Amino acid sequence: MKTIAIVARPRKDEAAELAQQIIEAFPDREFLVQEHLGAQIGRAFVSDEELAARAELVLVLGGDGTLIYAARMQRGREIPILGINLGSLGFMTEVPVADAMGAITQVLQGKARVESRMKLSCRVYREGVLLLDDEVLNDVVINKSALARIANHEVSLDGVYMATYQSDGLIIATPTGSTAYSLSAGGPIVHPAVDCVVVTPICPHALTQRPIVVPGDQLVRVHMTGEVSDVYLTTDGQSGLALKRGDSVEVEKSSHRVLIIRNERLDYFNILRQKLRWGERGNDEAPAPAHSRGSRTRKT
Repeated sequence: MKTIAIVARPRKDEAAELAQQIIEAFPDREFLVQEHLGAQIGRAFVSDEELAARAELVLVLGGDGTLIYAARMQRGREIPILGINLGSLGFMTEVPVADAMGAITQVLQGKARVESRMKLSCRVYREGVLLLDDEVLNDVVINKSALARIANHEVSLDGVYMATYQSDGLIIATPTGSTAYSLSAGGPIVHPAVDCVVVTPICPHALTQRPIVVPGDQLVRVHMTGEVSDVYLTTDGQSGLALKRGDSVEVEKSSHRVLIIRNERLDYFNILRQKLRWGERGNDEAPAPAHSRGSRTRKT
């Protein structure tokens, strides 16, 4: 990996300082940086298109949102991404700043563990005309504005009618995106190694309309029926389109993947416990041992 791209969170001094340290630490590599980062560190920059076309490795300096942006930049290329987190631990940006140099060295020595993540392809049709063709790592979201009425989302799977969700919106998520907006709307956590799609209604009118996990190799189609006003589709929270009555949204597994370099010191469940306190009790008391029901011990 001779050519390395750095994608950094804009206007963050810590990111610029770390980028400069990385460039100086590996003088035998060619580094490509974005315009905003080049301006911060006084270095020549390239366009996002050139960065994605030439890079053999992408270093992300920021959080999960920055990593999603880097994944979208690749436009179908499968370039390994190493996420270095500048804040709290991320679901995908797993490497703390203190371990950045060691992690990069391991990658360049071919010792890193790479995980392949599923992406979704999203297309929007209006009267048979293709309006949007995009790919997402996290989710496709159909949502209404604050004052809009509940919309009808007629959902089918490989042409078989599933249900009409009367709700504020609908989230169609990858396993990676299952811990994002979908989780906040009551969707399940899905391990990223499982190729499937999570369909989660947002504030459904009927409580019987629950999230569902469907096979990743089948086409999910959402047809907008009934009155539609102020309803928008967003892909990975970074681009959007206003929807109208009669529009069809088609979502299916993409032929492209995202390659994420894992932190060897962490596993997926470790991240869940740190980020969500998943699997823990709601207080700081440990359950009493079976032989001592009458007493309680505190965690240390």
